[in-house]
Amino acid sequence: MSAAWFPLVLDGCGGYTGGSSQDADFPAAGLDEMSRSLFASLPRADQRKKGVEYIRGLLEVRGRKSIRNIASTMGGRATDQSLHHFISESTWDWVPVRQALAQYMVPRLPVEAWVVRNTVIRKAGQHSVGVDRRFVPAAGRVLNAQEAVGVWAASGSRSSPVHWGLHLPQGWIDDVPRRSRASIPASAQLETLAVRAAKLCVQLVSEWAMPIRPMVFDAREMDVATIVESLGRRGIPLVARVDESVALAVADPALTGHSGSARMRAYEVIRATKGSRQPVRWPANGPGGGVRAGQVANVAVRLPGGRASAVRRHGGGRQLVLFGLSEGNGHNAPQLWLTDMTTAQPAALLKLCTLMDLVDHDYLAVSKAVGIEDYAGRSFGGWHRHMTLASAAHAITALAPAARGLRAAVGGTPP
Repeated sequence: MSAAWFPLVLDGCGGYTGGSSQDADFPAAGLDEMSRSLFASLPRADQRKKGVEYIRGLLEVRGRKSIRNIASTMGGRATDQSLHHFISESTWDWVPVRQALAQYMVPRLPVEAWVVRNTVIRKAGQHSVGVDRRFVPAAGRVLNAQEAVGVWAASGSRSSPVHWGLHLPQGWIDDVPRRSRASIPASAQLETLAVRAAKLCVQLVSEWAMPIRPMVFDAREMDVATIVESLGRRGIPLVARVDESVALAVADPALTGHSGSARMRAYEVIRATKGSRQPVRWPANGPGGGVRAGQVANVAVRLPGGRASAVRRHGGGRQLVLFGLSEGNGHNAPQLWLTDMTTAQPAALLKLCTLMDLVDHDYLAVSKAVGIEDYAGRSFGGWHRHMTLASAAHAITALAPAARGLRAAVGGTPP
């Protein structure tokens, strides 16, 4: 791949066209069909029934999707206690349910990439599992929140979460009484977001036998080397948005005077491509769709030092490419993306990058609407069970337009 790309146009990657969870034409058939696969691992009929009831509540209840609000539409206090036990105190394993959800989604989207998204869930008080005071760069301030990593199945026009990891701060890991109250398992240890995200991706492909597709990351708050190494040793392709300060070594002879440099920051590498950038257009995901225009440049790079040696050893000698994508006339700060897909066509790489915008849009338009942020309990298992069933509710909503022609969720164009 050279240091310059030709102009290109991407088509067929428009905005989300998912159905609204509040639509009068509720996709009951979709819930019934999915449930047969989703809850096959649950041994008891009453558990399978409660799983269906909970997802139906997430789809039908207006406002906050608390257990109490869901139960109020189904039978009152007795149902409230029963659903609370099913989510927060039961012992059913959410992992096989997530695996079944991923298997269900693969042929129906169909999946073009797995997108890894950092998710900050604001909370009141200190009792919700994993909650902590943390600085959130996107908000520019300290928030009381949970932080999670979600892995999403994504196609050109739809996406849906299939796997989740909850980041537990040091205060939750080290506080034995707090761990006990939240039923945090002994296997949950302190780890970075990068390690947690890489484990989820590897589990998806290696343990769940999902098809290998590019993993698309927003890695600006993660250790990029950890992700590159973890996925590279298993042959999982990667496209990651990186922070401008990431250290890289130029390996592109076309970048005269910089090739072989021991260490440069990512933004310095792209800045050195001035004069070799090319115009590009790509689709805008989300409401309204449309086409965005800008400039792009790419450079062959590697990770400096021992990290690079590990990548080459485990990743079969794969090199990396850094590309910068600027909107407009190129004067704005570019998005910086790192990939090991060195033979991929530029159009294919840019299409993968737009899936991050699609997932962001679908999280706001669909996931929040079906209550992904509404679990308020302190149970570690309860959080994971809620996130699993809320992901199923999202999937039903996302798939509904393909099967039923429902209207767009938020501002998108009809299918």
